[in-house]
Amino acid sequence: MNSNLLILGAGQYGSVVEEIAQSMGFYEKTDFLDDSFGENSKKRNEAVIGKFGDSKNYVGVYQYAIVAIGDPELRRKLTENLKKEGFQIPVLISPKAYVSPSAKLREGCIVEPLAAVNANSVIGTGTIISAGAVVNHNCSVGDYCHIDCGAVVESSAVVESGKKIEVGCVVKRKMI
Repeated sequence: MNSNLLILGAGQYGSVVEEIAQSMGFYEKTDFLDDSFGENSKKRNEAVIGKFGDSKNYVGVYQYAIVAIGDPELRRKLTENLKKEGFQIPVLISPKAYVSPSAKLREGCIVEPLAAVNANSVIGTGTIISAGAVVNHNCSVGDYCHIDCGAVVESSAVVESGKKIEVGCVVKRKMI
């Protein structure tokens, strides 16, 4: 099998994901699918090779695929489609991030540089942990969330699926 990565979404977030993938030193080649093909192709000539619906044509050429799109519902839909088509959905962690060995990250998670995911936290499928965000110990972050830059999820807090925690916000744990 190859170690090529197909990234769905060639916009600004796609650039971040591509850089994380390259910094990991595992992927031989990265290319993009994007429904705004004409617009983005000027920026990424060879790298944008088609639209989202073309993914089935690349099974076998790319062993791995990941979605780099902010909209959580579209991220879910495209991730589920990629899995059905037979792609492996990786977890991408910047070498400049800290992820505790006891943390559990589900497929499709992306952890940007300078982010931290502490002990015993569980991060759901397709969740994005942006630069400088902190998910403290014993947290549960649902599927297809986005913990944006500098946000903090306090210890033992719960973030429901599909939620975006905005830049600099703090999610407090609920006392029972």
